[in-house]
Parts: sequence; C-alpha cells; structure tokens
Amino acid sequence: MLNFLRPSAPTGASVRRIHAKDAVARAAKGELVVIDVRDGMELRQGKAAGALHVPLMALKMKCDPSSPECLPQLALDTPVALYCASGARSQGAGQMLVQMGYKEVYNLGGLYDWHAAGGAVER
Repeated sequence: MLNFLRPSAPTGASVRRIHAKDAVARAAKGELVVIDVRDGMELRQGKAAGALHVPLMALKMKCDPSSPECLPQLALDTPVALYCASGARSQGAGQMLVQMGYKEVYNLGGLYDWHAAGGAVER
C-alpha cells in the first residue's frame, strides 16, 4: 500500500544514533557538523562548543539547501549530528533533514551526552 500522506526519505537515508564520544572526535576533526535544536532559553545551560544553534522552529529555513537562508556550513552531503535536551526533538529534526535529502544524519541525544563524552560546552 502506498503512503500518500508522507513523502518518502531518499533511499538508504535514515537518522542513526551516534555515540557521543564518536561525535566529539569527528567534530574535532571537522568531519561532522553538530547542530543544537533547542530553543533560545535552553542555551542558558550552554551549548556544545562549535555547534550551530538552529532552533527546531527554524530548521527548515536554516538547513534546507533550497532556502536562501540555508547556513553556509551545511550541504546535503555534510554529515550532521543533532542534539537537544534529551534526544527526542533531535530525532524529529533529523527526520526532517533526511526528508530534505541529507545523506548522513545522526541523533547525538542531549547536551548531557556531549558533555559526559568529554565534549566542551561554551556558555
């Protein structure tokens, strides 16, 4: 049965979980862009050092390559890892990126996971 209500993701693309230590290491080498999808008030807790802050509500505008406001650090072949407070919103945001055509999308979980794996937090 076909599902006409939801566009299908590109073949083979899905949101995968990434271990925080792997994300920290890959980000340090410049192999991965980290995106914080929390809202502005949550940034008081700090954010992963070097992460892009793209609130979930602005994801389509800031991450869709067809948008004139797409961030220059992003492209469909750019590996990205998203996080929020617990991992729920970042999973949904990852699904959105897959729908946009991103090929390598990871859910890092929460800021705590990043920090516990040795990732620096900036305030």
